[in-house]
Parts: sequence; C-alpha cells; structure tokens
Amino acid sequence: MAQRGEPTLWSPVRVFVASVALIVLVGTGFAWRGVDSLVSNIERISDLGLGGHRDGAVDILLVGVDSRTDAKGNPLSDAERAMLHAGDEIGTNTDTIVLVRVPNDGSSATAISIPRDAYVDIPDMGKGKINSAYGITKQSVQDDMLADGATAEAAEEQSTQRGRQALIESVAGLTGITVDHYAEVSLLGFVLLTDAVGGVDVCLRHPVDEPLSGAYFPGGRQKLDGPQALSFVRQRHNLERGDLDRIVRQQVFMAQLVHQVISADTLSNPTRLRELSDAVGRTIVLDEGWDLLAFLNQLQDLTAGKVTFETIPVADLNGTTSDGESVVRVEPGEVQDYVAGLVGEEHSSGTEPSTTAAPPDIDSGTVQVNVYNSSPVSGLAGTVSQELTALGYVQGDVGNYSDGQVSESQVLAASSSDPGAAAVAVSLGGLPVVSDPSVAEGTVSVVLASDYAGPGSGSEDVIDFGGSSTSATPVPPAPPIAAAENGPNCVN
Repeated sequence: MAQRGEPTLWSPVRVFVASVALIVLVGTGFAWRGVDSLVSNIERISDLGLGGHRDGAVDILLVGVDSRTDAKGNPLSDAERAMLHAGDEIGTNTDTIVLVRVPNDGSSATAISIPRDAYVDIPDMGKGKINSAYGITKQSVQDDMLADGATAEAAEEQSTQRGRQALIESVAGLTGITVDHYAEVSLLGFVLLTDAVGGVDVCLRHPVDEPLSGAYFPGGRQKLDGPQALSFVRQRHNLERGDLDRIVRQQVFMAQLVHQVISADTLSNPTRLRELSDAVGRTIVLDEGWDLLAFLNQLQDLTAGKVTFETIPVADLNGTTSDGESVVRVEPGEVQDYVAGLVGEEHSSGTEPSTTAAPPDIDSGTVQVNVYNSSPVSGLAGTVSQELTALGYVQGDVGNYSDGQVSESQVLAASSSDPGAAAVAVSLGGLPVVSDPSVAEGTVSVVLASDYAGPGSGSEDVIDFGGSSTSATPVPPAPPIAAAENGPNCVN
C-alpha cells in the first residue's frame, strides 16, 4: 500500500488526463484549423487487441507511464529529468490508470480510476499489482527475446507492445469492460500539457509540506504550473487514505483542467497551440485504429459538467500478500457490478451474491460439500475441505476445478437461495452464492480462485490479505466529481 515500504524519492506522474482535456478541448470546435496538426503529430501503435466498439459506446483506457523517454523513444534531457525528480530506474510502471466511458452520442463521459496497487490477475504472470502488468510483462518478453538472439530494437518494440496488451487485458478482466481505444502519456507529458493551457487552479484544505514529492503549498486556492502540479498529484505520504486520497486529487485536477480548457480560447491562441502541439507530439501515444477526428466530432456537444470522475470500490485498503507486499484488495465481481451500474448495464457474470449476514440455522451434517481448486495454490481444496469437515459438513469431492479458471471464489448450488449454500458461503468468509442447475439438491460445490482468503488459506503459500474480515479496511466508492464551473473542489 502507498503508506508502507521504503520512501520513493521520485514518484511517477499520477495524472495524464490532460489528454482527456485535449480531446474535450478540440471537440468543442475551437480553432478547428489547428486540430489536424495536433492529431498528425501523435505517435501511433497497432495490434493491441482492442474491442472495436461492440457495446454501443467508446471505452478508452488512459494510462500514465513513468517512462524516462518521450513518445518517440528519445531519452529525456538532464534538465527535464531534474525537473521531474526522475531517478535512474528504467522499469515501466503505469501508476495512473483510468477507464473512460463515452456513449456513442458523445453527450457525456465517465472516467473511472483504478488504484495502482489493486491486486489483480495479470495474464501469464499470476497475481500482481495492476500498475506492474505493463512493466513485468515487458521485461519478461524482452529477456526471452534477447536470450533467443533478437536485436535490442526488436525486443524493445515487441515487449513494449506485449506490456500494453497485458495491461489492457488486466483492466478488462477487473472491470468487465472491453477496451476500445488506448491512450498513453509519459511523465513529461503532464508537465508540458499543464503549462500549455496556462496552469490549473487547485484548492487545498491545509498547507502541505511533503519533501518526498516536492509538494510545498499553502492552504487555499492557487494556480499551479506543470512542475508544481506534478508534485500536487503525485503526493501519497501524509495523506490519510494514501493512494485513494491521491486519486481524489487527480480527479479534482482533471475536472478543473477540463473546465479551464473548455472555457478558454486555448486553440485560438497561436502560442498556446504551438506549446500544446509540441507537448502532444512528444508525450502522447494512441492506438493506430483510432480515428481521432471522427471521435472528436462526436464530442462537440460535451460540456464540462457532463464529465464525471469515479473510483472503483476497494475491499481492503491495507491488504498484504504472503510475502509481505502491501496491496489494495479488490473483488472483481463487486468492481464489475459497480462499473456496470455506472455505464447503465446489467452485470452479465451471472453471479448472485448471497446477502446472508450469518449462517442459517441448519444441520451442517445434512449438507455435502464438494471443494474444487481453481487457484495456483497447491492443496488448497484439501485444506478448505478439512476446515468445512471440522464444522460438521459432509465431505464430498475434493480436487481441481475442471471447467476452466475462475477469477472469483464462489459457492455453487441448485438455487442461489439454498440455505446450505448460504451457510457454507458465510463459513468461508462471505463468498457469493451462484445458482448452477448441474449441482444436485442437498449438495454444494465450492470453487476456490486466487482471491480466496478465508478459512484454510493460512498456509505459507496462500495469499494473505490481512486476516479476517474484521481487520480488513473496506473503502466505499467516493462521491463522483464533476467538472463544475464554480472553481476547484478543496481537497486534503
């Protein structure tokens, strides 16, 4: 978690959504003559496995990357690195991850933030923090290619592409939303884009003096230039909720940035336009298949007040793995239900979570329980089965789950209202109960995924998210933040 571990002298950019503001800005019709030059200057990438707008809306993954190079792959200058407080580390983390949902009529936009430490399934890599999906995949592929004799250039290009694909797949797996377009901005981009629009107003409830991020600000309303704004949005220490409070700062900053861009003649000012074009060309990467001009045309009716910012629900803010790594625990089913509600859809997973607060008053000796392992933890099914047997349940089949991997542990029963299934679900820490007609009456099947942290998960190989539910720190979603016209919201 953001509040644990060794201090970080530099911190990657937490806000890249000046690209959102750019999209909104040029979509308003200001100085359309300058749009072509802006768009043609953007670096493009292909073959990312994107969705293709199958669900009647445009879903954009916006990513802030802590790269020490620009969008063209050129190293940053010493002066730029010093301005950004960037160290010499080479790894790539995506510490700002936002999924933006825009309906096809372009009338509104919802930006959904994902905490960087959210612990998720990463394709071919197992469980990990979502901000590492890009970097660890890239490094793994690059090492393999170099070992096989590939050139450094080929290994860099292909591993970077696979890193981006892994992040896209990780976000889709967590949220249930298929990504249609991809936008990436580097560390330098945030500073340049902020300066290009003349700085952004923020408001702090209290003065800030935090040396690790370089955040030194008085309380109250103030306008920040690019380097100052970078410190403002990257601070994570001395914040009550760590990364979640930082996300609130990001969202308030984005909202104000969008408002200021829309309300100012940025693109009609030749100097601003030149700065914006240079910033876009050096720092933004988009997918090749995105017809940005056509998309911008859809957004001409979008106003600042119709851009809202949300954050996915968090099950445990202070989770830890068995190795002692601090993580934010999220429940994919809960996240998908939440995201589906935001975008006006029904969650199609078919899960029907049990609402039972305590085990029903039943005779556990009348319930036979099969336990199947769909996690990477060897022997987990047997351990959990023993726990249930000790509670008086009748032992059924024990083994590996044969119907493919599942991302969420669950209890299967002929009916989701089955009292025996509800009792087993509560006994295992509150698992969801899912109806499955193939399960015989009087029998319950438990499927254990990588997220399982209930009774029987205490071996040294099992992920430990911080103990029982009484020690977890669930965090409900914060109220949405809108790009309003009354100035920036004051934040911690």
